[in-house]
Amino acid sequence: MPIVTLNLKPVEILLIEDNPVDATMTKQALREGKIKVNLNVVTDGVEAIKFLKRSGMYEKTPRPDLILLDLNLPKKSGREVLQEIKSDGDLKTIPVVVLTTSKAEEDIVKSYELHANCFISKPVDLDRFTEVVKSIEDFWFTVVKLPDD
Repeated sequence: MPIVTLNLKPVEILLIEDNPVDATMTKQALREGKIKVNLNVVTDGVEAIKFLKRSGMYEKTPRPDLILLDLNLPKKSGREVLQEIKSDGDLKTIPVVVLTTSKAEEDIVKSYELHANCFISKPVDLDRFTEVVKSIEDFWFTVVKLPDD
């Protein structure tokens, strides 16, 4: 019997994060995960919308399967980005995980009012941060059923 190998395409994740240390820690945690991931990173809200709408230099970028969104971004806040994503018919089905340093109740409430799929406060401890990112990956790509493009 011939051996069949599956050519599984990587999961597309868009990380919208302006802090280079947090971006590096997220990349590292995803590399250690069990799922093949293609991670794109943008560092401000304006670039995030350009990426998602595939405009300008992002014309050929893949549609993300998941968005990891920081709230405190330059140029356009994470709240504004979230609102724009969830009000766009082409983008609103992409799950958005708010991953931020904020623990403020008003940020949590506002994120859910804007239809975030979940809200996670970033742990400051590197090991705990890695654990959280791996759990996001595990939940969204092994437990949850997501729509096809």
